[in-house]
Amino acid sequence: MKHRVRFSGHLIFIGFGSITRATLPLLLRQDHVPVNQITVIAPVIEKNIWFKERGICFVRKALTEHTFTQTLDRFIKPGDFIVNLSVEVSSLALMTYAFGKGALYLDTCIEPWAGGYDDPSLDLSHRTNYALRYQMLGLRKKLGHGPTAVVAHGANPGLITHLLKAGLVELAVQLNHRLPQNREGVDWARLCMETGIKVIHFAERDTQRSSRLKQDDEFVNTWSVEGLISEGHQPAELGWGTHERTWPTSARRHRFGSRNAIYLERPSATVPVKTWTPLGGPCLGLMITHHETASTADLLTLKDQQKLIYRPTLHYAYHPCNDALLSIHELIGRDWQSQQQQRILNGEIDSIGADALGVLLMGHELNAYWFGSVLTIDEARALLPFNNATSLQVAAGVLSGIVWAVENPDRGIVEPEHMDYERVLEVARPYLGTLVGKQTDWRPTGAVHTCSLDGAADDWQFEHFTRF
Repeated sequence: MKHRVRFSGHLIFIGFGSITRATLPLLLRQDHVPVNQITVIAPVIEKNIWFKERGICFVRKALTEHTFTQTLDRFIKPGDFIVNLSVEVSSLALMTYAFGKGALYLDTCIEPWAGGYDDPSLDLSHRTNYALRYQMLGLRKKLGHGPTAVVAHGANPGLITHLLKAGLVELAVQLNHRLPQNREGVDWARLCMETGIKVIHFAERDTQRSSRLKQDDEFVNTWSVEGLISEGHQPAELGWGTHERTWPTSARRHRFGSRNAIYLERPSATVPVKTWTPLGGPCLGLMITHHETASTADLLTLKDQQKLIYRPTLHYAYHPCNDALLSIHELIGRDWQSQQQQRILNGEIDSIGADALGVLLMGHELNAYWFGSVLTIDEARALLPFNNATSLQVAAGVLSGIVWAVENPDRGIVEPEHMDYERVLEVARPYLGTLVGKQTDWRPTGAVHTCSLDGAADDWQFEHFTRF
């Protein structure tokens, strides 16, 4: 069922990278929110004729810590919407600005100002997404109620949280577990515990490829190169489960916040983990750090008074497209000195390949269950221009987050975990290809699954996912 809500404001996009290019055609063609005026502000604006022909205005300007307010004051009025799809522009600064202006806000991750990811004055703990989220939670408490600011809402983080909830419901049905009629009344942590889930991977595999092979000194990806490099250089992070028995090498606890997650003293792109998706089955992913590692760990933590009762181990396990994986290996070999050339795969992608974005729920009576979106490159191209399978999944997350914010305009700072997952997926669903739920007998130990749960805690220890 389509909804159309009142919105007479001005949409201001910060940044003109691959995700802005992917989102704008989607926004122009949807019926959920009337779009009257769109402006894009970015330091680099190239190949924008298609967008200008459709009435989108462009401002070539970099937003910096000292000048961003003067720039935005020219465009932002109460009731407008800031969509932050940039790099090296502080999300916290823009959230604070939007709140003061009475404007709505959305981003796809919490981004610091330039240099924030590798600030030598900060220890590793304070360079994590956990730390950035902790700052956001402090800002949320300070600002309180006000215009809605949707934080970290692309494909993942973002849609992956809603897919997690939908997947948990599907699994519970298969396990004949009783669910409340009202999905808003679900205690997600208790549901996870009662269904026996021990480990959750935000498991993604990208099989898109081009006949134009990656060259030396070139970073190739299907979405933002800068985004993947910055995430990959941050310390690896994971929510730490109550079933775990051994402490990982180089792992450290944070000394602030809820302490629901831990980090490794290693860049996340250097931590391989065994995982599984419907595209090819078992594979070796990278434990790239993401916002949802900490935010979903909060959602799925169960306590009695102050005593910790239950939490699954959870983290991202990402197998990017093959050329991106080669690019990461080259980057690490260059001691993180970025390649001279960058290339985003789009029109040159062969008519083959897909992106499987979902959650792998492990350790229950059915062994493991993957639920998520499988979108092919051909499906993405048939739907919208300027998109591949990966970018369209992100754009669907941005669109659904915008719609939800317009429909819920006074919620303050909100993470995906506290949004209506059914409404978000209703908006995003036409752009996600096939929603797949698939059981698998795969285990990181290679053990054959039996009906018995004896020894299951041992099979699902974190060390087995990283032992080769």
